[in-house]
Amino acid sequence: MARVEASDPAVIAIEQAMVAIRRSQTRRTLSRLGARGSGPALDPTLFTVLDVVEARDGEVTVTDIAGALDVDQPRASRLVSRAVAEGLLERRADQTDARRVLLHLTTSARTALAQAHAIRQAVFARTTAAWSEADRREFARLLTRFVADYQATISTPES
Repeated sequence: MARVEASDPAVIAIEQAMVAIRRSQTRRTLSRLGARGSGPALDPTLFTVLDVVEARDGEVTVTDIAGALDVDQPRASRLVSRAVAEGLLERRADQTDARRVLLHLTTSARTALAQAHAIRQAVFARTTAAWSEADRREFARLLTRFVADYQATISTPES
């Protein structure tokens, strides 16, 4: 594997683009986008919790949430408790180990997630409307690859 320097202009451009994306994902922006749909906007903090549960198809514990969000166990417990109180998550005993509690999305959470996905996808569709289909496919391929490689990089200690 070729070594790429941090000072490489392409690496600098990627870093700047990622910062711009992160800044555009503020609570205010996400709430404004959510308000365009029907029903109340989903709190972005809780959305991240629901997103983890959705991605793992319901086999999720509070510990899993803490790890996925890179927060401590008490913070994850508070977030899960809020989601349960708001009717977005259910706690169920693990059928194979009664000491474990698994988190499951409620119908309300699934509806809110579907709405949020549709809103974001509409924004991305508008953003790339002037792009060719080939450009959209190539961007999707490269972005997906970048995210997978990024996750692998931050999960592996530097050698």
